[in-house]
Amino acid sequence: MDGPPGRPDEDASIIADSLEQPELFGELYHRHAACIHRYAARRLGEGLAEDITAETFLTAFRTRTRYDLTRAHALPWLYGIAANLIGKQRRAEVRALRAMTRSGHDPVADSWTDRCDSRMTAQAVQRPLAGALAGLSAGDRHVLLLVAWADLGYQEVAEALSIPVGTVRSRLNRARKKVRFALGGADPTLVYDLKEVAGHG
Repeated sequence: MDGPPGRPDEDASIIADSLEQPELFGELYHRHAACIHRYAARRLGEGLAEDITAETFLTAFRTRTRYDLTRAHALPWLYGIAANLIGKQRRAEVRALRAMTRSGHDPVADSWTDRCDSRMTAQAVQRPLAGALAGLSAGDRHVLLLVAWADLGYQEVAEALSIPVGTVRSRLNRARKKVRFALGGADPTLVYDLKEVAGHG
């Protein structure tokens, strides 16, 4: 490795510079904390999202010497850290999904939905969808939600979770089948930001 990319605005350059000037790492937080917080909130609820976000960036800061500086964008790495931390809260996540199954209400998703018809479509399927997500294995759920909610591509998910791309594909395929079954064969691309899930295999 010859060092970080040359562009000073790339995440990798910020991480590299933070090795000598730790305060620079704060820029990474300003860039990506909102995304990590939204992702954690959707998986665990607002109550734990703040803690997961803070711990994600604390872990990232502590392990930044091991960051692969050939990767210009750090968001997949941060999502991977967050997913691992969320994995330790599996019971809390399943509880949140079960609660959503009962209520049919996802306050985070609702806050993102501007169009009334989209909101109505989403609410119509949130209960069975939440139940399906709760029933997935942790590994399958990580892959599905990193693709669907974090909008990562297969290679980015593989990097985030340190697994082969083939494993990403097989886990996503398995999770997608379960989600489609829970929705009665309906296209999950219309709700929960699962736009990638139905379109790739």
